[in-house]
This record gives sequence, C-alpha cells and structure tokens, in this order.
Amino acid sequence: MKNFQSFRSLLLVALLSSMFTYPILADGPKQGDAKKLDLGKDVSLELVFIPPGKFMMGSTAAEKKWATGIEGGAQPGTDREKFEGEPRSIRVSKGFWIGRTEVTRGQFQRFVEESEYVTDAEKPGGMTQVFDHEWDYGKRIKYPWKSVADKSWRDPGFGIPMKDNYPVVCVSYQDMKAFCRWLTERERKAGRLTKELEIRLPTEAEWAYGCRGGSQKSQYFWWGDDLMEGKGRLNISAVDFLPGRDTVWRYANAPWSDGYAFLSPVDHYGEKGRNGFGLADMCGGVWEFTLDHFDPEGGHEEVYYQDKERLLVSRPVCRGGNYFDVPGNARCAVRLGISGVSYSDSRDGFRICLGVPKKTVAVGRTK
Repeated sequence: MKNFQSFRSLLLVALLSSMFTYPILADGPKQGDAKKLDLGKDVSLELVFIPPGKFMMGSTAAEKKWATGIEGGAQPGTDREKFEGEPRSIRVSKGFWIGRTEVTRGQFQRFVEESEYVTDAEKPGGMTQVFDHEWDYGKRIKYPWKSVADKSWRDPGFGIPMKDNYPVVCVSYQDMKAFCRWLTERERKAGRLTKELEIRLPTEAEWAYGCRGGSQKSQYFWWGDDLMEGKGRLNISAVDFLPGRDTVWRYANAPWSDGYAFLSPVDHYGEKGRNGFGLADMCGGVWEFTLDHFDPEGGHEEVYYQDKERLLVSRPVCRGGNYFDVPGNARCAVRLGISGVSYSDSRDGFRICLGVPKKTVAVGRTK
C-alpha cells in the first residue's frame, strides 16, 4: 500500500509538471521567429531569434591564402588575416534576438529626435572618416578616406541622396550603445521588456555565430567558399561607377555589378541575401561593431575585455567587411579593431541584440 501511495504521488507530480512546464517550453521562441520593436512614428525594427549552438570561429590557412590571392584581393604581407585566428569550435550557450538588418538611418533618426542625442562626430572637435572624392585610383593604390569635421550620420559625404533605409554610418561605439540604452528604456517603460534582458550590441561570439547562419563548417562566406555564388547576395567592391567616374577600380573586386558604389538599402537582396538564420547583409554592407575589446590573437567565446590597468584606450571589434571592400575582406572570419570608442566612419554601422545583460566599460581616453 505504501508503495502504491508513493507511485500515485510520483504520478501526480509528473502530471502537474507536464501541465505547467510544457506550455512554457512550447511557447518559447524558436529559430526563425521574428518580432518587431515599435520605435514610434510608424518606424519599427525587426529582430530574429537565434537559439544556442556551436560554430567555427577563425579561418584556415587555405582561406587566408585565398583572401590575399588574385580573387580575394586583400593586401598580402599584413597581420590582418592573423587576427582571425585558427579554426576552433565556439559555443553560444544562450539564445538571443538580433537585428535582421543593420540599424537604418531612419531608425537612428527616431532615436535622435526623441532623445535629442548628439553623436560624437557632431560634438565640438568631433571628426569622422569619409570618402575622398578627389581620390585618383588610376595612378596608384591609396586608401580614399579622410577625416573631416563637417560630416556625420546626417550627411556622410557620399555625394548622393541619403535614404532612410540605408544603414546608418558615421556613428561611434558610444553612439551605438546610447541607441541601445534608449531602446532598452523605451521598451521597459512600455512594459515589453523585463530587467532580465537588455538591448545592446552583440558580443563578438554572438555576431560571428549569427553570421555563419547555422553552419558549423569553416567556410569563407555564409553560403560557402565560392565567390561567384555571392552574386545577388551582398554589397562589396564590384563593377560599379563612383559618382562622376567613367571607369571602375581596376584592382580586385567582385566581377559583377551589385548596383551600388556605396551603401545599398538594408535587406536589398531579399531572401537570397539572407543566411540560414534569416539575417541579411552579414557579409559586406557596412562593418558592424560588437561589444568586445579587440584581441589580435582572435575572437573569444565569452565577452573579452583587456586588463584595465594596461590598456590606454578601448578598441571595439568590428566584423563583416563593407561596401567598398574587396571579396577577401568581406568574409565571415574577418575582424578588425577600431581605434577608439568615439571613432566613426562612413563604412561602419551596427545591428542590435536583445539578450542577457552584458557589462561593458569604456577604458581610457575617448578622443
């Protein structure tokens, strides 16, 4: 009789557990689920859920060789490819939501309108990097960028009309974090976000995992190793005329026209431009910032911060390449360290992440 009573008790516990826990599990977000955040005035921002999982961080020797070869076109003899590190399995232990696209100019404008925020480039003494329209690429290889004081996200100096569906550029790491704080507070005030979650920049591991699109292979791009399969998927240096030019950059580029010499609208390539997680523009487009400090030895599984006592200035990590990069510089594994938290550039942007809070502290000077 005692054994029978124990069995009934266990059965009851099992039944109650199934009644109360199954719906919670069933209603939890799944891969591919999407939600929109309301930014006001008919402006929204779409997020996609990515479950926990593993991926390969870094790049093989063969990939690095391709990147600096004829087709890849990256400059050989630099340390840039070493920053990617060797291939290694990395696990992202918690699921998170991430922007389907980079934050757009229109979305950033809503933030500025509502918060009256002033970006680092717009502050007294502020500077930003823009394209140098006097660049003569017919005679020598020279980087066509210059630092100016009269440009910002409002006018990045492309010489073309800006559109609200372009990714926002000329914003700094500090500006990006301010946008995330504003949106976090907005969602909490509306009762749509608990303190267990926050809107922030993705960690480097979250970004790299998202970029691979669910693949656990060490491949060049999210679709594979073949550059030609990238046609109609990404915006990089290709056969497109710069404003006022009748010839194209004669060195390495993608052998097709993507229709844009500079920025393209976010998600311009539709389903073909989305990876296995449904994320758009993860290769090319604009460099995207992450939370982590830059480690030249490679990315980390957990958020990486250097020793505060030994660090002169924070160097955020950016990933993914940009609209003006050669193919070898727009791979999944590519990563660079930005010079400081107030630095901004017309090639740099960001996408947001909704996940567990991550503490971040800027170190050293910001100017």
